[in-house]
Amino acid sequence: MIAHPDPASLPRRALLIGDQRLDSASGGTHTHVYPATGKPTADVPLAGVQEIDAAVAAARRAAPLWAGMPRDQRRDCLIRLAHLLRENADELIRLSVIDNGIVVSTQQYGPHVAADLLLYNAGWTDKIGGDVIATWPGDALDYTLDEPYGVVAVIIPWNGPVYALGMVLAPALAAGNAIVVKPPELAPYAALRFGELCLEAGLPAGTVNIVPGGPEAGAALTGHAGIDKISFTGSGTTARHILASAQKHLTPVQLELGGKSASIVFDDADLDAFARLGLAGIVNNSGQGCINPTRLLVQRGIYAQVLERLSAAVGALSVGDPTDPATVFGPVIDDRAVTRIMGMIDRAKADGARLIAGGERLGGDLADGYFIQPTIFADVAHMSELSQCEVFGPVLAVLPFDTEEEAIAMANDTEFGLAGYIWTENLKRAHRCARALVAGNIWVNGFTGIPGAAPFGGVGESGVGRLGGRHGIQEFLRPKNIWIALD
Repeated sequence: MIAHPDPASLPRRALLIGDQRLDSASGGTHTHVYPATGKPTADVPLAGVQEIDAAVAAARRAAPLWAGMPRDQRRDCLIRLAHLLRENADELIRLSVIDNGIVVSTQQYGPHVAADLLLYNAGWTDKIGGDVIATWPGDALDYTLDEPYGVVAVIIPWNGPVYALGMVLAPALAAGNAIVVKPPELAPYAALRFGELCLEAGLPAGTVNIVPGGPEAGAALTGHAGIDKISFTGSGTTARHILASAQKHLTPVQLELGGKSASIVFDDADLDAFARLGLAGIVNNSGQGCINPTRLLVQRGIYAQVLERLSAAVGALSVGDPTDPATVFGPVIDDRAVTRIMGMIDRAKADGARLIAGGERLGGDLADGYFIQPTIFADVAHMSELSQCEVFGPVLAVLPFDTEEEAIAMANDTEFGLAGYIWTENLKRAHRCARALVAGNIWVNGFTGIPGAAPFGGVGESGVGRLGGRHGIQEFLRPKNIWIALD
């Protein structure tokens, strides 16, 4: 049996506003459930309009202090925060597993990747400036200053809170903004600890505020007059609500949304290398990842061979307790997700897709948790629900193709455009396909995550804006132009 978390080991207070830790709030409570056991861990207080107002006010007080801090000091605060994330990694990992049930073998990277993102972006603090502009007519000096927005609302997903906080807060803070973070009620614990570490690192109180909440808190935050920019990671459905709320004050919005990313396997691919990552779409976060390659397009000459390898690999997966380092596959987030995912599996069967692995909810010792078998469908119709819609669960759709042109057309024939994967030993083909795929991020012959120096984001239904690298810093800065007559 899987051990249930001890409630005494969880944070007693769930909100951080300024330097105040709150154990009650006006938005009611949410009963958090541990996905591996299906049992409650604790009642989490949720922010309401009152707490959102207080958090925004705290951020507005802190914003000029943080932006006005000498840049070397702001840099050093972010470096200290990075070191604190690493020093407290074990606690953050433990809380992350409890948050969402994603296995510890995946969660172990979260604090360290977030620390790397902070260290990378800390290096930008003393390099943010502007440009000198050539002007005419007359003798004049024209230059720009890159300035922070002020207060940024950050709404993070439940499937990787620590990683998501590093991805967004690192550039937003390096740019000089104060932050109000709304973690989802499904995953509140690790985010609060992250906020506490921000205070320990020396960030002024109110620079980072943590206010877990539901739709009421989200609407209050995204429609607030005191918010200067919004960063949201999540679903397209929620993004539309955010855009509607943001239009009240014409607040700019950066969106990182879902995907239905295609992995194209050509007949000249190194299949041994592919086999090590072929199930990444359903193994990573139990399929609950926006960039997961959940559509597998395989050239017909190797189609049967690839299906055989996938079937063998799925049978070797270690499924079970997320706290066991040997486990690679854990539960999905909650009972609603189980119902939704099983519905898509049942409809895929009815649509004529060929089930070659999984397709059921796991029973036995795992029956109380939210475990679904790693599932693979072959011969999936290109325009079917399973091929076109994001499952956000452990279900892989495999489709055959004949030519390179057909593969590119199939990969691009979707509303999403977040990621694409190419497997080929042909260098010319790799470059051609990478250029032809309509997506923000392309990986060829592997996957190493998202480097902190690289821009990350999508097109179409996968969002707008970029995080990472120089583009990520620019996402949280706005230029001011200054013209001075010299004659």
